[in-house]
Amino acid sequence: MILLLIMSILIIIISNIMMLLSMILSKKSFMDREKCSPFECGFDPKSSARIPFSLHFFLITVIFLIFDIEIALLFPIIMSFNLVNFIMLMKISFFFLFILLLGLYHEWNQNMLNWTN
Repeated sequence: MILLLIMSILIIIISNIMMLLSMILSKKSFMDREKCSPFECGFDPKSSARIPFSLHFFLITVIFLIFDIEIALLFPIIMSFNLVNFIMLMKISFFFLFILLLGLYHEWNQNMLNWTN
């Protein structure tokens, strides 16, 4: 029991010394503050958060997410080609791709894919 207590105290002391040394030896300065601030979408993090952003940027992001999820849903279909009925799997795959292509056509028809509008 005493050995466990001594080991615990020793571990706490060593970890505190290591953290203190890392804080002393780190080369942080006020100039690095800008580098450490979060950078998101080209906005200055020190200015107002209520600046309007481009709707096209948002729409392209949503389109990317939709097609990213589509790829994640197509992988299991590809992997299950030899497990289920091939004809039924092809019907499901073509229906799924038809819905995605219909959505892409709708986005193209609504000029969501044109960056300058």
